[in-house]
This record gives sequence, structure tokens and C-alpha cells, in this order.
Amino acid sequence: MTKSEKPLLDQINFPSDLKKVSEDDLIQVCAELRQEIIEQVSCNPGHFGASLGVVELSVALHYVLDTPYDNLIWDVGHQAYGHKILTGRKDLFYTNRKLNGISGFPNRAESEYDAFTVGHSSTSISAALGMAVSAQLSGEKDRKTVAVIGDGSMTAGLAFEGLNNAATNNADLLVILNDNNMAIDPNVGGMSEYLLDITSSQTYNKVKDDIWRILGKFNRVNPNTQKLFQKVEQGVKAILLKQSNLFEALNFRYFGPVDGHNVNHLVKVLNDLHKIPGPKILHCITKKGKGFKPAELNQTYWHAPAKFDAKTGEILKKKSNLPQIPKFQQVFGNTLVELAEKNEKIVGITPAMPTGSSMNIMMEKMPDRAFDVGIAEQHAVTFSGGLAAKGKIPFCAIYSSFLQRAYDQVIHDVALQNVDVVFCIDRAGLVGADGATHHGIFDMAFLRCVPNMTISSPLNEEDLRNLMYTAQLGGKGAFSIRYPRGTGRELNWQTPFKELEIGKGQKLQDGKDLAILSIGPIGLKASDAIEDLEKEGHSIAHYDMRFLKPIDEDMLHEVFKNHKKIITLEDGSIIGGLGSATIEFMSENGYNAKIKRLGVPDRWVEHGTQEELYKECGFDKEGIIKACSDLLN
Repeated sequence: MTKSEKPLLDQINFPSDLKKVSEDDLIQVCAELRQEIIEQVSCNPGHFGASLGVVELSVALHYVLDTPYDNLIWDVGHQAYGHKILTGRKDLFYTNRKLNGISGFPNRAESEYDAFTVGHSSTSISAALGMAVSAQLSGEKDRKTVAVIGDGSMTAGLAFEGLNNAATNNADLLVILNDNNMAIDPNVGGMSEYLLDITSSQTYNKVKDDIWRILGKFNRVNPNTQKLFQKVEQGVKAILLKQSNLFEALNFRYFGPVDGHNVNHLVKVLNDLHKIPGPKILHCITKKGKGFKPAELNQTYWHAPAKFDAKTGEILKKKSNLPQIPKFQQVFGNTLVELAEKNEKIVGITPAMPTGSSMNIMMEKMPDRAFDVGIAEQHAVTFSGGLAAKGKIPFCAIYSSFLQRAYDQVIHDVALQNVDVVFCIDRAGLVGADGATHHGIFDMAFLRCVPNMTISSPLNEEDLRNLMYTAQLGGKGAFSIRYPRGTGRELNWQTPFKELEIGKGQKLQDGKDLAILSIGPIGLKASDAIEDLEKEGHSIAHYDMRFLKPIDEDMLHEVFKNHKKIITLEDGSIIGGLGSATIEFMSENGYNAKIKRLGVPDRWVEHGTQEELYKECGFDKEGIIKACSDLLN
């Protein structure tokens, strides 16, 4: 049996093992690594297509670099599964994204090979530049720094800030542009079109071939011909600038485009670039989902699919006799279209999440009134502010975790302007397997201190429709509606819209022993807990606050006049949210009661299912029952 016929991945646990493999056998390593990802993700869902697309790049990087001494930063981390398998976590990969298992994203606390904890896009260049400058200041001339960033992530302002700063710096930094024309949905905007022009231009590719001929001779240049080489290089650079290369204009040496699925060529290119100092960019063309036909054909769905058959690609759907309950996202998307058909002022905006947020429904039916602005959360918010300043009513659908990235714009370009922008804050609360980087737990706390901001959360899907209807009536200023990933209760789509009074909650149930104040769909768990407590003879009042700001002070006066034992419940940070607001109200109005706050504690909550994390944080049904029992005893 020849060496190439042996299973190679079984022998590779760390990059040091990979380096023992001959270059001729790297193709086999890639094939085995790709199959390992397919088999693992088929039964333990996670981010799939992006990791398949960079198998060859992952192998080439760890073959050439001296990780973890060299710094390797993966932008976002959707594509890092191959990296994880090659860096000591192959035997643990079955625990990926599970409670107490390894993270679905690179995490500094998990491995020394994860140079930077990531989860949000477009951070890699800035972080890598910091590491490269640190190496420069420490005199570590042999330490290499590489950032791998997708073309989708390159649309964010932070990526350009990093490139711009690196241009004034001579730090040894290599940026690898992983260009597959996809984020989660297809990429949009000028950058996407520009990269397509680069890859398809015959003139430009001829210049690219000239560069590689020069690079091929670079190693053989002797000191006497160094000046001649520099002149040739300057001439090539001048030609490139005439081709309007954005990266060269930013003082990056540009190389490519190259085939990101040719592992042997990637190894040669990376070895050559190793010898070139200063900021450089390597443009790699890859295909998201490479090597698994269904993922290549439907790249959006296979970004993070459900369980599937690893051989056929058939999705393994769970069988259920229960009625199909629409997700909050589906209710949002369909309701937005329903409202927009009646109100011509309504427009929709999303930063690169049309499918996940269901903004794609309006984009398909009203393409001139719905906008995917790419991975650009700050722009999405200020763009919304500009639309609102001229009389439109933008519904800006944005994940809670990503809204953090546009906090200044929320304050300065919407709230301060006192314009009507509706923030539909998706994935609010604990989101599950994506973990600490994606939990939407801070929005209520960081929005509550912003003037002119209304903060609401629906108890169920019908409430969501009514809040959206209320917000689009206009004259409300900045209006946020937060809702979680997943479903709540059954919905009758035929129920007429109802305008809700701003700052008014609803009493769901009367009781004399204790009062539960909840906000959002997590209140449904309180209702379930109350049913069990009543069987034990307890009388529990339940108030759905609906609005955190302005908070229903009339309702709070009623609660404090009738109850000395109170539980607050929220799927968000326990600091600064509903519990904090309730205690502030008690203090300011001279009441005295025993209050137990249930919410996300002041620590980083890692990954697991939503139910597992609710239990860990103490506000699943059993946790609510225990809190009530403790307070009653």
C-alpha cells in the first residue's frame, strides 16, 4: 500500500503532524478533511458551506505557517471547522456547539491556535494589524500574521478602517480575501461588483500573470539585479494602479486572483508571500459548499442546515403531529408586507440578513422598497435615519447582537434626530448554539438609557403584529420591538390589527401571594409555571409589561400596593433591564417589597440549546417555579 492510499487525517492531530505529510499528499488530506466536516455536521448541525469552501486554504495555511506562533485570524469564524479539526480538536468535534462542548467559532479560551475570539464579521484585519504591530514592536521579525476575510465581511466599515490604517504602517501583514460572492445570502453592493470585475477582467488577469512570473524569479534575484527588480516591480504597480485596484491604492501589494481550491498552488503562493515584507493581500476565489453538490447549488440554505444525510443531502426533518406555529421571523416578514401594502411610507432595511430576518419576503414582493445593505450595520441605521428624516417609515430588521455594532448611530442618527425608525430586533435573548458572540442579551439595557426611545417586546406573535401596526402609524420616534429566535404560540392571521397604547402593559392573571412581572415571550414560560404553582394551592398574579420604556407606572403602582413579593422575568441582561427598572421605580416611589430578578446573569453565557441555557440561567419553567417557591417560603 502506497502512502497516498493510507488514511492521512487519522494521523493528523496538530499542524506539526500535517507538516510531515508530503505536498503530493495534501490533496488527499483535503478530501478527507472535507468528508470529515460533511459527516460531522450532517448529524450535529452547524456552519457548513463556509467551512467546506476553505478546506484547501485551511490545509495550506497550517502547512506553511508556524501556528500558533504565527498569528492566524479567521474573520467571523463560520469557516473555521477545518482549522479546528487540524488544531487538536478533531476528537472533540462531535461536541461542536453543544452545551459544555467546543465553540462553533474560534475562541481564545479554547485553544492557543485561536489567535482571536470572533463571531461578528469584519474584525480580522484590525485585530491582525494589532498583532502584527505588536510583533514589530517586540522585535519578532520572524512572526507572521494572517487575516482570512470573506468578500461579504469586506463590505463593513471596520474592514476598511483596518485596511486604511495598515496602509500607513509597514507591519508584516497578509490579508487573504476569501472571495465566494456570498455572505449568508448573496453579496450585494459595489464591493461585490468590483471584485467580480477584477476576477473577470482579461487585461487585469494578464497583469496578474506578469506578477507571478516576476515572483517566480524573485527567489533567484541576486544583489546586483535588485535595483532592476525594484524598477520592474514599480512598473507593474503602475499598471495595476491604472486598472484602479482599490487595494493597491491603499498601499497593499495585491496578488491574485488565485484558485482557492488548488492546495498545492496555494502552498507555493503562501511560501512566496512569506518572503515579501509589509502589508499584502491575496485574492482567493472559492466556492461556498465546495465538494458537496447540494451545498454548492443552494448556498444560502446550506450555510447552516438542519440534520441531513451525508451521502444524499436529504434533509432529515422531524416528524410532528403538532400544529405548525409560525416563527416570529415569519410573522415579521409577512406582516411587514401586509402593512406596506396599505402604507406607502414603509420601507424595509436589513444588513445582510434578508433570509434570516424574513426581509426577503418584502424584497421579493416590493423590491424597490426593501434594501439589503450588506454587512454594514452602522450604515443600515443611519440610512434608516435619512429615510425617516424625509418622511419614510423604515423598518430596520437587525439581530440584537449586531445592533451593538451600530449603537452610536442609534443614538446620534435616529434618537437624537427624533425620527420614526422602527427597529425590529431579531434573535433577542439567548439564541442557543452560536454562543456568547451571538446572544442578544444587551439591547434592553443599552437602549433604556437613550432618550426618545420606545422599547417593547411582544408576548406572542399576535402582539408582534399589533406592535408593528402601532409603530407604523407614525409620530412615535425611535421604536424598538424585540423578539426571539423561534416560535411562541399559535396565531390567527385573520385577527384585525389593534393599536396599542404606548407604555401600557396587560394583566394576564390576578393573584394574591406573589406577582410575576415579565416582558416578552419568556412570559409564556411564566404562565406555564403558574399553572403548576396553582395546583399546589398558590395564587400568583402575572403582569405582561410589554413596554420597558416608557414603563407602565400605573401598573407598577398597582403591583406594589398589592404585593410584597415580586419576581421580574426577562430574556436579557439582569443588569439594566426590567428588574433594574422595577427596583428603580420602587426606590423612587417609596415602596418596600422583596424582589427576585430572573434574567441573564452578569457573565458570558456560552453555547447550548435555548432550553439548556434557560435552565442554566435559572429561568426555564422549573427555575421560575423554584424562584417562586423560595420567595413564598
